[in-house]
Amino acid sequence: MDFEVPDEHRLIRDTVREFCEAEIRPIAQEIEDDHRFPAEVFAALSDLDVLGIPIGESYGGLGGDQLMYALVTEEIGRVSGGIGLSYAAHVSLGAKPIETFGTEAQKERWLRPLTEGGELGAWALTEPGSGSDASAMETTAEYDADADEYVLNGTKQFITNANVANSVLVKAVTDPDAGTDGISTFIVDPDADDGFEVTTVWEKMGLNCSPTCEVSLDDVRIPADRLLGEEGDGWEQTMQTLDGGRISIAALSVGLAQGAYEAAKEYAGEREQFGKPIAKFDAIRDKIVHMHRQIERARLLTHRAATRYDAGEDVTRESALAKLDASEAAREVAEEAVQTLGGYGYTTDFAPQRFYRDAKLMEIGEGTSEIQHVVIGRELGL
Repeated sequence: MDFEVPDEHRLIRDTVREFCEAEIRPIAQEIEDDHRFPAEVFAALSDLDVLGIPIGESYGGLGGDQLMYALVTEEIGRVSGGIGLSYAAHVSLGAKPIETFGTEAQKERWLRPLTEGGELGAWALTEPGSGSDASAMETTAEYDADADEYVLNGTKQFITNANVANSVLVKAVTDPDAGTDGISTFIVDPDADDGFEVTTVWEKMGLNCSPTCEVSLDDVRIPADRLLGEEGDGWEQTMQTLDGGRISIAALSVGLAQGAYEAAKEYAGEREQFGKPIAKFDAIRDKIVHMHRQIERARLLTHRAATRYDAGEDVTRESALAKLDASEAAREVAEEAVQTLGGYGYTTDFAPQRFYRDAKLMEIGEGTSEIQHVVIGRELGL
C-alpha cells in the first residue's frame, strides 16, 4: 500500500490511519445500522486538524495539497464509506470553493470556522429535475436592490451534510436568459436564514451515517455580500470544483476497495475447507490477485490526478478517469469480497456487505460513470 510520498504526507496518513482503527472501525457498522451521523468523529477530526487539509494555513487550514487530502480520504474510506463521504463533501465542496473564489471577508467569516472551528460545510447543486443535466436548474436568486439582498427560491436534492452543515453553498439562477452564464453561487446559513428547510433525510442503500437531504428554499433572503465571486460565475466555479471533487471521490473509492480487499484476504487466509485455507485454491487466489490489481491501478490514477492538480495543470481528463476507474473498481472489488466470504459475506457481522452497498454511490455521485465517459470523450476530442 506504500507509495513514494513525502514524509509529511506519510506522517499525516499514518496518524489518520491510527485514528480510524481506534475510533471509527469499532463503530462503523453500528452508526450505519443506526443511521446516525457521528458528530463526535468529526469533532475529533477537527482536533486532528484534518478538516481543512488542502486549505491554506492563513485561513486555518493545514496547508497541505490534493495528494495529502487524497491519502487521508482513502484512509477514512477504508473503514467507513459514510464518514468518508461526509468528510469529502465538507472539504471539496463546502470549504475549498470559499478559499478559491471567496473574498477575504468571506474566508474569515465562513471558511475559517470550517477549517479550525469544527463546523461543517455542504454544497447544493442537484435538483429533483436536474441530475446529470445539472445546469438545467430551477432554483432562482433575485436581487432586491432596495434591501441589497438576494431572495432564493427552489428545491435542492441529494445534498450531503445539509442537516448538519453550518454553511451551504447554493447554486441558483440569477439570469434566466444567460444559460450557464446565468448561474451564481451563494453562501447560505442554515441556522440563521429563514426559509431554509431540510424537508427529507433519505433512507439509502448504503452510506446511511452520512445524511443525504432534500432542501427547500422559500424566500430565503441573504445579504448581497454572500454572493461567491460575481454573478454568472457559478457554473465555471462548479466545473473547477468538480475537478478536485472527483479526485476525492476516487480516493474514497480506493479506500472502500482497500477495506473490502483486506477483509477478503484475511478471511481467505483463515477459512479452511477441504483441509486447507481457501486462499490456496486457484479460484479464491485469483479473485484476491485481481482485486489487488484493480486497487493498485485505481490508486495510481488517483495519485496521478492529485499530483497534476497540485502542479496547477488542467486535470479534467485525469480526475474524470480516476473517478471512473476507482468507483467501478470499488464496486467490483467489494462484490468479490462478499463472494469470497460466501454466506458470511452477506451478514452484517462482516464488513464486505457494507463496502459493497457504499461503493455503488461512487459510480453515481459527482457525475455518474456515464457522465465521466462524456467528459473524457470530450477531452479526447470525440
